[in-house]
Amino acid sequence: MDRTAVECSALGFQAVVTSLLALAFYGLWQRQRRPYFLTWALAWALYVARLGFISAYLVHRDEAWLFAHQAVTGMTSLLMLGAALQFAGGLAWRPRYLWLFAVTLAWAYVSIYVLHSMLVAGVTATVLLSGVTLWTGFVFFRHRRHVPSTATILLGWTFVLWGLHHLDYPLLRRFGTGVLYGVFADVLFIMAVALGTLFLVLGDERRKLAQRSAQLEQLTRLLLRTQEDERRRIARELHDEAGQVLTAVKIELDLDGRKEASEMVGRALAQVRDLSNLLRPTVLDDLGLLPALRGLIEDFARRSRIEASLETSGSARSFPPDVEVVIYRVVQEALTNVTRHAGARRVSVGLDVEDARVRLVVEDDGRGVEGEPTPHLGILGMRERITELGGTLVVGVRPAADGAAAGGFRIEAVIPTGEAT
Repeated sequence: MDRTAVECSALGFQAVVTSLLALAFYGLWQRQRRPYFLTWALAWALYVARLGFISAYLVHRDEAWLFAHQAVTGMTSLLMLGAALQFAGGLAWRPRYLWLFAVTLAWAYVSIYVLHSMLVAGVTATVLLSGVTLWTGFVFFRHRRHVPSTATILLGWTFVLWGLHHLDYPLLRRFGTGVLYGVFADVLFIMAVALGTLFLVLGDERRKLAQRSAQLEQLTRLLLRTQEDERRRIARELHDEAGQVLTAVKIELDLDGRKEASEMVGRALAQVRDLSNLLRPTVLDDLGLLPALRGLIEDFARRSRIEASLETSGSARSFPPDVEVVIYRVVQEALTNVTRHAGARRVSVGLDVEDARVRLVVEDDGRGVEGEPTPHLGILGMRERITELGGTLVVGVRPAADGAAAGGFRIEAVIPTGEAT
């Protein structure tokens, strides 16, 4: 096999690799619809055509192929420049930019068919391609100031070194020689561009995911805060409006001696008070967390006929309102789950204050769960509230202790209070 066949085979291999890069950028454009991905895909597609034209020239030595190579090299440079400007500043294509492509075609014609200078054609095309490639590298370095990432560093250095390598063709070696060396270097640069682009896209997706997570956390905090405010408002209206009206009606019925009707109104009044207390216990706002928890657990034991206890350790002190509300709601939801699902006879609530955090444990001796507990709205709600404060929630089987066999359900929450003892 002669030298020309070897060089054409090498250029064909480079064309295949570059085609894959063009397809990758086109796939990114289809997925994300960002214009610079499509522009880069077109640039790499023209780069493949450029390799085909130079291969044809090496075989036939016809100026027509050299003209096509010269013209496509200029167009490739313009597209790469456009992609870099789109990436850096959101440049939008306009029909008036087409004159740049017309100028490129005109200069290719002049250099090949008028000047008949291969050196002029090669130097101008290569300097243009090299300059645009260097510019693209500087764009990525500048982008790194706004969005620091390893991908931008890799892409920046790749395009800078590739731009310097382009100058090797007309300035350091005769045209048409050293093709294998050039192809090997170009393929390495293409692979580096593909790898850097992959990292860039993954980093961008990761940043988007982090932003969405932050937005969801902010929305969750807002919803929970709004929910508590609405519960407080409804509880106050039930207590102050409906409760007072029912109390007045009961007094009137008692004065009229209508005991049966008075008892019915009394039951309705008790239900209104219980509902108000479930929505937002006034004792939580008036007396604090521990009295509210004792009242909640006593009411639970009375209603469910399940033995319940509260144990506390550590220094007794008040916590920020948000922390007290979360602890109360977690205990409330845990006791509700015990009533609905556990089939338990006994439940214990432990509250341990440790420096700048609170450790809350709710255990029952019910049927428990097998394997990983299936999350439901109650557990998800508890986890959201605790995570909002930077805490953790662990659910699972109650371990064996004090001679009792393992079994039942256990919820353990660790919540930072934001202040040290």
